[in-house]
Amino acid sequence: MPLSPSRAATPASIVDALKALGGLPPKARASFAGGQCVRGTYAPSDQAKEITKSRSFTKPSRVLARFSADECNPNAVGTEKSLLRGFSFRLGSDGERSEILTQSAPVHFARTLDQMLAFLQARMPGADGKPDMAQVEAFSAANPETLRQASYLAAHPLPASPACTIYWGVHAFPATNAMGETRFIKFKLAPVGEEVRSTEDVATAKCSDLLHDDLESRIAARDARFSVMALLDRPGDPVMDVTIRWPDEDRREAVRLGTIVITGTEPNEVCDELGFNPAHLAEGIGHPPDEMFAARRAGYAISQRRRR
Repeated sequence: MPLSPSRAATPASIVDALKALGGLPPKARASFAGGQCVRGTYAPSDQAKEITKSRSFTKPSRVLARFSADECNPNAVGTEKSLLRGFSFRLGSDGERSEILTQSAPVHFARTLDQMLAFLQARMPGADGKPDMAQVEAFSAANPETLRQASYLAAHPLPASPACTIYWGVHAFPATNAMGETRFIKFKLAPVGEEVRSTEDVATAKCSDLLHDDLESRIAARDARFSVMALLDRPGDPVMDVTIRWPDEDRREAVRLGTIVITGTEPNEVCDELGFNPAHLAEGIGHPPDEMFAARRAGYAISQRRRR
């Protein structure tokens, strides 16, 4: 009998399920447990003010960021062809700070909190240490939208380096400019001057090699740069469902808000102590209206408290 999404999901239960599925210790992050903290700078473009009045995006600032990868967790949800990378970054100063979470796929794997919990529960290993594939297939058949992220990742193999990866914000953020005009945007980070090549060796790369040694060597050779892009909405775009891409999202109008330049690595304890909380958004960038963003805000706060 096909599984249906659980009705008992809470942000805390999602954190518990992620850690249980990943076999993670209590002090670990619930997702993207392996990562590398980095530092850099942000320089806004002349067009940024047309989109938002947020000083975190319209003023130069220092950047604290964290590259992360599912490759670092052997029990991560997914397969060798559907591994996910993350890039979290903090712009601005106290009172004008924004923290944005992006990933290497433009969609999330669940539309609601209930569906996310059911997705994770369907993949929990049994006594033999393996998930019940009949149960996984039954859930997927009943919830086909939960396959969109994996399908995208399978069709877009990961580049050789996190510094060459395109990162997406799956949420639609209301952005307000100085004229009081508000529209929805999605964030996209595109590497600058890097050849975005896929590699068959990514799935077997060691976490330390991928996230520290690779970044150190690239930064030593030249700064790693990303264009911070805002994809602009059109009437009728789905802003409540993070499993759906906007129509023609790859080819639609986008504005470059600015450029992030990664200039060095930081001890991971720096990012672990400060954390990245999507609730922190400077005025001019509002909270997305979808259910998963509200859950993510609460879930990140819970996970961070448990790590301390």
